[in-house]
Amino acid sequence: MGKALVVFGSTTGNTESVAEVVAGTLEEAGMTVDLKNAASVKAAGLAEGYDLVVFGCSTWGDDEIELQEDFVPLYDDLEATGLVGKKVAVFGCGDSSYTHFCGAVDAITQKAAALGAKVIDLPLKVDGSPDKAEAKAWARDVLQSAA
Repeated sequence: MGKALVVFGSTTGNTESVAEVVAGTLEEAGMTVDLKNAASVKAAGLAEGYDLVVFGCSTWGDDEIELQEDFVPLYDDLEATGLVGKKVAVFGCGDSSYTHFCGAVDAITQKAAALGAKVIDLPLKVDGSPDKAEAKAWARDVLQSAA
């Protein structure tokens, strides 16, 4: 069925939890999945060999959009990942009481599209604690859209 990469940046563990559910759901559907923490990856060639790339990042900041700190170096060098023509989906966790609720999702989506990725227009924005059923349903929708 293909190979997927799920890369997440998480401070409180919420985004990591969603990433684990997404990776598990993709595996259940028959995909080979690599789950990686943004803190331990290098951007150069990261997307090579994958049919689907899923990015997960939480959002911080009230005055401006701040990506989760481990994800920032990857975001800054996203052009080196090789996203041209890749199917990409994005999710994130945040708090809707902030001005830029899950703004990292929008920022990553826009940058990936500008770099030539085939962005799957189904962003998942999680408010507060993750709902595993919601994450599973989203991953299934991403798979269907990526087919």
